Amino acid sequence: MGGRILSVVPPRAVNPIHPTQAPGFDLGPSWFWPEYQGDLARLVEQLQLETFPEFETGEMVVERLATPAPYRVPGYSSAPQSWRLAGGMGALVTRLQDGLKGDRMHLGQVLHRLEICGEQIVLTTRNEKGETKQWQGGTILLALPPRLAAQTLDFQPALPQYLVEDWSAVPTWMAPHAKYVALYDKPFWREQGLSGEARSVLGPLQEIHDASAPDGPFGLFGFLGLPARDRRSLTEPLLLEACREQLGRLFGMAATGSVTEYYKDWAADPFTATAADTHIGDGHVPAPRAAPEEGPWAGRIYAIGSEWAREFPGYVAGALESATIGVNRICLNREDRNR
Repeated sequence: MGGRILSVVPPRAVNPIHPTQAPGFDLGPSWFWPEYQGDLARLVEQLQLETFPEFETGEMVVERLATPAPYRVPGYSSAPQSWRLAGGMGALVTRLQDGLKGDRMHLGQVLHRLEICGEQIVLTTRNEKGETKQWQGGTILLALPPRLAAQTLDFQPALPQYLVEDWSAVPTWMAPHAKYVALYDKPFWREQGLSGEARSVLGPLQEIHDASAPDGPFGLFGFLGLPARDRRSLTEPLLLEACREQLGRLFGMAATGSVTEYYKDWAADPFTATAADTHIGDGHVPAPRAAPEEGPWAGRIYAIGSEWAREFPGYVAGALESATIGVNRICLNREDRNR
C-alpha cells in the first residue's frame, strides 16, 4: 500500500507497545507544506498524526569542482516551512489502511487486463506465483502513474489513441531518482553548527538534508545525482560505499560510521518506472486528461494517480487531490443514473 510512499523503520526503533509510533525514514516523499496544501494538512490533523518541522538550523556545506575541499555557507530556511510526519509518510498510509475492512484490500495482485463485458468491467490480476484471478466492477479508479497505465495495462477494447499518447508523455514523479538514508545515534553535524544540508556537483549525492526523527535515530538523506543508466552500471555496495565516503568529506569521519543505511532506486522499480522514465525531465508537466471523453470507456474509468492532479501533480497532496476528484465524479455519475 502507498505506491511511492515508502518509509523504513530501523528494527531497534520499533516500539513493541505502540508499533505505529516508531520513527520512520522516507525513501519516497518526505515533506508536505500545510500553508498551501490545506486538504492534506486537514487530513493529517483528522488522522491525529504527529508532525514536526524540517530541521534547517545552521550552515550548509557546498562541494564544487573548482574548490579543493567542501566549504560552509550560510544556511537558509524553506518558505513556507517544510514539515514531516513523525512516523514518516508511511504513517499516513498505515492510518488510512487501518480504517479499511480486511475484505476491501487484496494485496499481492498485479493488474494486467481490463475488459468491458456488458455492464461490468472484468479485471485480470496475477500474483507472484503467476496465478490469475478475475474481479468485476462497474467503475474503476486507476491509482497508478500515467505511463504505467498506458504502457503496462491491456485495455479491451483499446483506450482512445489520444489518451494513450497523453498518458505516455507524462514523466513519472520520482521514477528517475534514487535516494540514500544514513542513520546515526547522534546528530554530530548539528554539534558542528551545520544544518545537515549540502549541495554537491561531485556526488554521488547531489542534494542532502537532515532526516532525523525528533528524538532519534538521527539521519542524513540524499538524492543521487547519477543518472539511472549510470547507476545500473554500478553494484549497490559500490554506490553505498561512495555515498559514505562523500558524507565523510562533507560532514567529517563520523558520517562514515552510520548505524544503518537504506537505499532505494526508483528507476529499478517495475511498479514505478518505465523505460521512458530513466532520464530526469524538466520537472512537473501539465496534468493529462484523467478519463476518456467518448467511446466505450467514457464514464467507466478515472485515473487518480498524483500526476493527474491540477494543483500538486507528483506530490502526496496531488494524490489526495486526484482521488477526491475521482470519487466525486463517480458519485455524480451515480446520482445522474438514479434520476
